[in-house]
Amino acid sequence: MVIRNEAVTKLLAEIPEGHKHIRITLFLDDGTEFTFLEATAANLVHAYISVKTHPGTNKVCLYGKPISDRKEGFAEWQLIEQETGYMNHR
Repeated sequence: MVIRNEAVTKLLAEIPEGHKHIRITLFLDDGTEFTFLEATAANLVHAYISVKTHPGTNKVCLYGKPISDRKEGFAEWQLIEQETGYMNHR
């Protein structure tokens, strides 16, 4: 699926009442809505900035895995940057 900029009718970034973390919702012209939780949005931004600003990087691949030994307050499921190569995930 490719989401064209023209298909986005609204983008809402908010911290919903009673929550501590940001959520970003894309509203599309066909009525579809995608809501990204903060960790997912942060990973998208991380990947975008890595590719856009690093002169020798043209691809970043993050893959999901459970992390049992993690910092306080971090979710068990994390997207981790793959060090070499490229994984063909959809």
